[in-house]
Formats: sequence, structure tokens, C-alpha cells
Amino acid sequence: MSYILQTNHLTKTIGGKTLVRDVNLHIKKGRIYGFLGPNGAGKTTVMKMLTNLWKPTEGSIEIFGEMLTPKSYEVLKRMGSIIEFPAFYEHLTGYQNLKLHTEYMGYYQHGSIERALELLSLTEAGAKPVKTYSLGMKERLGIARAILTKPELLILDEPSNGLDPAGMKQIRELLKALSEEYGITVMISTHILSEIECIADTIGIIHHGQMQDEITMKEIEDKSFAYIELSVENPERAAYVLSEKLGLTNFKLISEGQFRIYDSRISTQELSKALALKDVAVTALGKRSETLEDYFLKLTGEALRDVEAH
Repeated sequence: MSYILQTNHLTKTIGGKTLVRDVNLHIKKGRIYGFLGPNGAGKTTVMKMLTNLWKPTEGSIEIFGEMLTPKSYEVLKRMGSIIEFPAFYEHLTGYQNLKLHTEYMGYYQHGSIERALELLSLTEAGAKPVKTYSLGMKERLGIARAILTKPELLILDEPSNGLDPAGMKQIRELLKALSEEYGITVMISTHILSEIECIADTIGIIHHGQMQDEITMKEIEDKSFAYIELSVENPERAAYVLSEKLGLTNFKLISEGQFRIYDSRISTQELSKALALKDVAVTALGKRSETLEDYFLKLTGEALRDVEAH
């Protein structure tokens, strides 16, 4: 299998501290790759190495079939990126900032700046100094700059920062269009699992600087299984009913008063009846299926609210 980007035992150590170790990524052409991990997991560290901002301590990076080196200037011209928060010349307009970028990249195509601003709903703002932009507008300008030269590979570190729900939806639709209509490969890190679940083809999960898994969304769907989610006021009595009265063993208490029951032999009706007979007050009962968030929690043990880009 050939990949547009892959890494081999990628490792970065700074000041005796290993930030990431033995990271192996495999990203196919034209796909959207979601890079997920809790706070401090190493996502931005990996992305800085992929864009040649940092050099690996060990391991290698292959992009477009070539090994990435400090002199890989032509390879980098085929990429667009946002790493951490995008920086601009604040006194210049959005248009002027993008024009400087085309000159720096040696990319001259009539109408490209106007088109990029239009795609990110910044046509009117393009004539204003960047210092007047909101956080979300600066983030959108950063994405406009990243896609301006029609890169083959787009690497985006938390592109939804500062965006409202409408802005996030716009970026999601834009990334899908870039992938499906133009064959652009997208690697995106985010802490918003629902956003990735909507657009990604493949997921890479990193935790404590090491890759936990690479899996396609289809594989997650195929692995998905149904379970019953039960919330009660008396978890001790409920656990007794589940184990002693119903003979269930495949269940767990995931929070105070909330159970997940994975035994397919029991129906919600039987469960409700058995609990009622033992005076267990049920506050919620229903069938669920495993989501990307469930899969992520299973691998990392981290709650969604703790998942941030670093």
C-alpha cells in the first residue's frame, strides 16, 4: 500500500524529555485523516516535525514518496499547513497577507487570493487590517492561506479554534469538498470528536506520546455493538439485581448511578421489570451503540472534556 505521508518510529526528545516515541502514521492520498489525543499527547509535536519546523530525534518521515530532510524545499511547496495559532502581519490587510504568501511560495495564479477569501467568507474583510479581525476570522484567514496555493497535502492543527458552530460547519464542508472534489489529502487534529466523526476517513489516536491505534471510520462502524445504558437512583441495589437476579456478568458502572450492559440476552423490557420488582428507581433506560467517542475513551481512558490540542 502506498501512502502520501508516512512516518517510521518518529521520536522527539527535548531536554531529556521524550515528547513522542515510535509514532507510525499512514495517510492515504485524497483522504481526511483525523489525529486525536488528550491534552499533551503529542499531536502538535508530530505536526511540527511533519512540516519541518522541528527535526526528529529518531525515525523518519516520507512525504510524496520522498524522505523529508532539512533541504526538502520542493516537497514543502506542495503542502499547506496551520500549526498552533496562525500568525500574520497585523498592520496589513488580509488580502496583503495572502499576497505576501503567494510571493513567498512563488505561486502566481490570477484570482487565487480572491477565491481563497471567498471560500472562507472573508471577501469583505480582506480589505481590512488583520488587527481588526476576531479570533475566528484570523483562524479562517489562516485556512485561506493554507489552501491558497492548492496544496496536495493540508496539515491543520485545531482549525476550529475560535469558530462558532456555523463557522465550524463551513470548515467541515470545505475540507470535505477539498478532499472529494480536488483530491487534496487532509490531516487534521482536533479535540471535537463529533467534527472528526463527520468528515474523517481514518483516525489516528495518540496518548502519552505513543500511537494507540490507526483505524478507518468504517472499521469502527463494523466493530460497533449495541448496549443498554441504564441510570438509577440506587446503583448498589441495581448491581445486585443485574448480577444475582438476572445473572448478568457483562456490565459496568461508568459513573455514579449509570451502567452499561453489554449482554445481548437481556431486553430493556425484562430489565425494567426486574428492577421495578426490587424497587430500583430507573431514571433513564435505552439502547445505544458505540461511537468514536466511546472508542477513544476505551483506548485512552480520557474524558472528552480533557481532549485538547497540544
